[in-house]
Amino acid sequence: MGREKHKPKNSAVELATMMGIELLTEEQYHQLQTLREFDTTTSSWLRTPAEIRKLGGAIFGDRRFGRVFVYHNGAESYYASRGFRGMLRV
Repeated sequence: MGREKHKPKNSAVELATMMGIELLTEEQYHQLQTLREFDTTTSSWLRTPAEIRKLGGAIFGDRRFGRVFVYHNGAESYYASRGFRGMLRV
């Protein structure tokens, strides 16, 4: 019940759009992780394939134990420590 009181006003996709960026895809997230280690204590929402979104799901990634992991959650899930990774096209 307490979580419902503090639900975010916008989704990661909506926030990224307002910022003028695109969420990273799973492939782009893996490429980013080759540059250095990101999300070692947090996780980031990623652009979710349409077929997963249609089923109410969303994906996110992090780095633990020296590896990059991509997981799933319900799209309505939210966590104080989960952000998102984005890309700006110029």
